[in-house]
Amino acid sequence: MDEGPYEELSDHDLLARHVAGEHEAFGELVRRHRERLWAVALRTLGNREDAADAVQDAFVSAYRAAHTFGGRSAVTTWLHRITVNACLDRARKAEARHTSPVEDTVRLEHLLRPEESAEAPAERADLHRELFAALRTLPAEQRAALVLVDMQGYPVAEAARILDVAPGTVKSRCARGRARLLPLLRHLRTGAGAAGPPPAPREEPNGAPPPATVPRPGREAPREGNREAGTPVPPQADPQDTTTAQDGGGRA
Repeated sequence: MDEGPYEELSDHDLLARHVAGEHEAFGELVRRHRERLWAVALRTLGNREDAADAVQDAFVSAYRAAHTFGGRSAVTTWLHRITVNACLDRARKAEARHTSPVEDTVRLEHLLRPEESAEAPAERADLHRELFAALRTLPAEQRAALVLVDMQGYPVAEAARILDVAPGTVKSRCARGRARLLPLLRHLRTGAGAAGPPPAPREEPNGAPPPATVPRPGREAPREGNREAGTPVPPQADPQDTTTAQDGGGRA
């Protein structure tokens, strides 16, 4: 197989080269997609260590199972689905360990305006902690749907492909999750004091992802927000979240 700059190859070609024995090609996939997968994992799990472990587990699974990729979806959605599954597995195990009463959480992008984020870092950190604590109380499936649609800005149809469910199921999970979140976080929305819901936080609650044994990601163009869920379109969820996902693969 001819050698060439990996950064010029498509995701599909990179995965094909990896399957053919050019394992360095998989490193380029990691560089391209790790930032967005990290954002999904952190917002689903709300814990840096768990998120890092979930992303690492997802890349290991993808590395080993690359030969099973059938090409019926884009590589990005296949990677996202594997990552979401790794997060859901961890969330379900955590739920099984904790039997305390389950309250419910909220959608984060309505609670902080962009101009606030530069002026009140301490308040923003407190807000993030409260939001993520609330988000962790949701059932894993509702949490995953809200993270993808409300926080990451995926269209409902795309989130459905990632989660391997019908679009109506995604909408239902989001609606139930929002209904459970609002009582917990209504005071935060009131505190924002805006005419209309404010956008999502622009930074992760604890900064950039920690070092991992996978290569560092590259940079890609930003994606558009969700316009299908019947809610305001969230802004860019994070300055580093610049990868797009367009397809499905793996289980959810």
